[in-house]
Amino acid sequence: MSSERTVSAMGLATIASDETVLDAWFPTVRFGESDAGDAAALEQHAGTDERRAVRTEVIGLTIDLDASVASTPDAYLRLHALSHLLVRPNEVNLDGIFGHLPTNAWTNAGPMLPADAARLRPALLRHGIQVQGLDKFPRLTDYVQPEGVRIADASRVRLGAHLAPGTTVMHEGFVNFNAGTLGPAMVEGRISQGVVVGANSDIGAGASIMGTLSGGGSHRVSIGERALLGANAGIGISLGDDSVVEAGLYVTAGSKVVLSDGPVDAFGAKPTVKAAELSGRAGVLFWRNSLTGAIEAKSRAGSGVTLNDALHA
Repeated sequence: MSSERTVSAMGLATIASDETVLDAWFPTVRFGESDAGDAAALEQHAGTDERRAVRTEVIGLTIDLDASVASTPDAYLRLHALSHLLVRPNEVNLDGIFGHLPTNAWTNAGPMLPADAARLRPALLRHGIQVQGLDKFPRLTDYVQPEGVRIADASRVRLGAHLAPGTTVMHEGFVNFNAGTLGPAMVEGRISQGVVVGANSDIGAGASIMGTLSGGGSHRVSIGERALLGANAGIGISLGDDSVVEAGLYVTAGSKVVLSDGPVDAFGAKPTVKAAELSGRAGVLFWRNSLTGAIEAKSRAGSGVTLNDALHA
């Protein structure tokens, strides 16, 4: 295995009473071989938590990022590599990840088996332990504290999100695993799995970007730099640098788009294309004609949006 595609780490695994590995936390992730000294620092945190019917053990792991996911710790190490910014979204093989991630009862004291959470509910309440969700993926901030990033509601960003310094995720923003930002960005909408957003772009409030888990097929949707996806808008195509989608407009690959600055034919009509033909093209403005209801697009000159430097410093 190439050292550039090999990731290693020492971590703590949480193991349930039936020997199910629930999660793994890797405080430091490296290319190549891990540092044996990391294990000694983790030993003091290993032990048993009878309240949740789990124990934690120190583990060491080295994986090939190009191979399929082989275990629960393997899956967690890949998610950590993304959130530690060692690799970008879509640069790591995640085949088989859902099969290796158990559905956990996520509590304010850590994960546990859902059946144990139901069985031990009275004791959990006495200890102030509450179930906050049932899911395969945990919150990012329970495992990684991304540097130079603001996250208003931690429950809306999953482990495996790739958030570059200068990113702000507001309360209604959401970032899935294997998705995120490549530079400073404002996120008030939804960044779905597999989607990357370029530097200095703005995802407006309530906006949605179609991912490969939500009907996007095999196409990897991306947003370029200095682009704006307006409030409550959505896209199923890639948006190029300095491009804009007006508020409330949803553009899918099959949407018919009138090229308002295109040549007029003999009947006085503007050319019409599928939106897929405009996917990724820089400097495009998409809007809906308020008189005809048609989606229209035209070239736009100059730079796109400008983020507030103080807000995203």
